[in-house]
Amino acid sequence: MASPMRSLLADPDRYLQSFRLFLERSTEHQCMQEFVERQLPDVLASIGNGKSTINVLSVGGGAGEMDLQILSKIRASYPGATINNEVIEPSADQISKYKERVAQASNLENIKFTWHKETASEYESRMNAEKKTKKWDFIHMIQMLYYVRDVPATVQYFHSLLESQAKLLIILVSGKSGWETLWKKYGSSFPLDDLCSYVSSADLPRMLDSAGLKYQLYELPSRMDITSCFAEGDKDGELLLDFLTETLDFAKTAPPELKRQVMEDLRKPGCSENRDGKVFFNNNLGVIVIEP
Repeated sequence: MASPMRSLLADPDRYLQSFRLFLERSTEHQCMQEFVERQLPDVLASIGNGKSTINVLSVGGGAGEMDLQILSKIRASYPGATINNEVIEPSADQISKYKERVAQASNLENIKFTWHKETASEYESRMNAEKKTKKWDFIHMIQMLYYVRDVPATVQYFHSLLESQAKLLIILVSGKSGWETLWKKYGSSFPLDDLCSYVSSADLPRMLDSAGLKYQLYELPSRMDITSCFAEGDKDGELLLDFLTETLDFAKTAPPELKRQVMEDLRKPGCSENRDGKVFFNNNLGVIVIEP
């Protein structure tokens, strides 16, 4: 009998709800912010040398929270330059939140924003159809590689758009995170949607090495409080479980044995740390900075 399990992406509202709860319960944005504060200035050190305009491409920019922090660092590094920031984002809802954020922000003079409501592959197809190759000084792809069909081809395409001093920044879950443990063991049991692939920072070095690309790797420690997942019937816990398994109503639709095993593994050191009566999932991120 076919499993009643369905991909969480089949219900965009529930996906968004679970994603917001994930951000609330995890240190996801805090650890990225720390990277932007401490390490990004070094990464940006040569991208705008001698340039009056710096071209930045945000692939999967979401609602723009991290984008604006990155832009403020670029502006601080190159105070006289104009920044042309283009955003590729398939969600109209996320784009409108991004625009609201820009409207409310101060200190954005010298930054020009353009939004493209499309996926990374739609952008590539459009540029190819228009026979255009626009070069960029800085491209970033934050938590979006899970949603492309061909990860190596996507990375290589955007890498091909880099100027000679440019950088391509990729952030995704770490190969040392609980996500990697969960996906390796249960990936084939979850209702993986066509839109989604399990890729972590452990997968990229192989791809980059075989393409002969130079890169640097950083590990960002992060965690998420998943204690509520173990309280039967807890609404937030059920939402977080959906997010962890990419499954719509996992607690209600997963076969009992699968649910039992997942719940057991979520408590173990491969996935989480138990501290002071709470369970903290290892949400570490990997950052890869690729040279031209």
